[in-house]
Formats: sequence, C-alpha cells, structure tokens
Amino acid sequence: MDEMTEVRELRAHTPVPDRGRLAPGRARLTEAVRARERRALWRRREFAIVAVVAGVTAVAVAATLLVGGKGEGRAVQPAATQGVRFKGVSAAEFLRQAADAVQTQPDGTVPQAKQWIYTKSVQEPANEANKRVGDVENWIRYDGSASAFQLKHHPLEVTKMHLENGGEGDDRSPREMYRVLTALPADGKQTLKALREQDAIADSKDAAQARNDYSEISVLLSADVMPAKGLASLYRALALVPGGEVTGHLVDTAAGRRVIALNYFRGENSATGESIHDRWLIDPRTYRIVGTQIISAHGKVLGGDSIVTTAVVDKAGNRD
Repeated sequence: MDEMTEVRELRAHTPVPDRGRLAPGRARLTEAVRARERRALWRRREFAIVAVVAGVTAVAVAATLLVGGKGEGRAVQPAATQGVRFKGVSAAEFLRQAADAVQTQPDGTVPQAKQWIYTKSVQEPANEANKRVGDVENWIRYDGSASAFQLKHHPLEVTKMHLENGGEGDDRSPREMYRVLTALPADGKQTLKALREQDAIADSKDAAQARNDYSEISVLLSADVMPAKGLASLYRALALVPGGEVTGHLVDTAAGRRVIALNYFRGENSATGESIHDRWLIDPRTYRIVGTQIISAHGKVLGGDSIVTTAVVDKAGNRD
C-alpha cells in the first residue's frame, strides 16, 4: 500500500482542513495542488493531506513563532534561552522546563485588527517532489476577515471571510484565539479545568479523557499569535497529559532547522494497524513550536509543515 493511501485512511475520521490556511489558494493552485478537505480554525489542527499533480503528499498547517508586531512588519527573532537538556528526559519534565523558559520571554505588541499575519513554510518531508512545489506563503488578517495564499510562480489569491463571533461556524479568528490564550490560568491543572469547561472541541465519548485533553490543547498550540504566558500554560497542561515522548536527539526539518521532537500518538492506520504519531517541532533556543510532522511508528515522515519565517504586515502580499 502506498503512503498516500495510508494517509487518506488515517484521515477518515479527522476534522476537515483549516479554512484560513487552505481555502484561499484552492482555485489558483489547481495546477499544483488539489485540497482534500476543509477544517475549522477552532477545531484541532490536524494535518490536511492534499494531492499534488507531481504526486506529492503535502501538508499545509503551521504552528508559528509569532508573538506580535505593529506598524511595519517584523519577523520574530529567536530569544536566547538556557540550553535544553532533553536526552532521557520525559515529556512531562521537558514541558515543565519549556514552560519555565517560555514564560520569561517578552511579548511583542499585539497586531492591530486590520494587520495581517504572514507565514512562510516548507512542506515535510524534505524530498525532491516537495521542493518542486516550493515554499508555501500564507496571510491571514488578525480580525479574521480575509486570508491569502500564494505558491511560487502563482499570483496572490485573497479570500474574504467572517471568522469572528461564529460568523462561519466553528472557525475563529487569530484575535479570538489570542484572547483565549491570554485568559488561561498559569497552573497546568487549572488550565486543563478551564479547557474542559469551555469544551471548544466536543469530547469524544469513545476517547479517554487524556485524548480529549490533548485535542483541546493541540488546537491552541497552533494559534497564529502566541503570547508567552499562554504557551507556558499550554505546556504545563500538556505535561499532565500522558502519552508524550521526547526524541533523544535533534531532528532536521525541511526548513533547515535542528529541533527537539515531541511525539504524541495520533491514531492507527485502519488497513495496516500501524500507529501514527503527531510530532511537534520545537526550537531548542526558544522552546517555541516551529513546525509539525506526521510520522509512522518507525519514524518515517509522512507529511508536515515547518516554518521558515513569520511577520506582522500591513497588507496581504507583504513579507516584512
């Protein structure tokens, strides 16, 4: 069975693709990409597998480094932190260490409503087929009223939206996501309690509490604008959720970074029974998430997306 078939089967019961990331470029990119599904911003940001004419398995979701900006756009520069010690460390220990480091980082100014969040990313795995597709560039307005998408040699495609106040179902704007993050308690247990009470993602009756907790946390981990204290709260809450594992060595990403890999069980391939895992790619200097992968039980990268740069800009098409 080929990888594309395996990934499609894995996606059979997952939420549909992120509108803000995928929908804007769908019409323009038919020569290169055919989007498979739609999913909501507020739902868990599971990878959306798309079929590329060249036979590529591509994924278009990205967790960002962005912590704010105003006026002119700016790419966020990594802040120096203490050296990470991760070999032989449990996921819970690593996440607590990461939370302590992240919470001390200063936040930039929150974007204004009419500003855009720009993200440039590359697709995982780093193979020749993905390289032919090129970098993926996305813009989304902070108030959720529009988004844009562009691939190399294609014109910018802008789509109007209305994400706020339930205007498009489950979707939420970056501004609404930011407000949730800033309101999270500092304590991990209290954060879990708050997320369970909000129940933004309806709990699955067939899943254990830990799995439902992971779903709630994972969607927030992919927010476009991430306040330091909010990320620290999520890390502390995730430290209480069993099932995580830190890879004992740095991992290379398609964006050319060497990162810490934090793995969580995702599901099983219905045809082969092989387990599939989410892999969060974490910068060892900043402890911030700089990408995501789907990996097989044997560590093979099936898809994903890793960040090159992010910035706050004044209009779609701007990059700095």
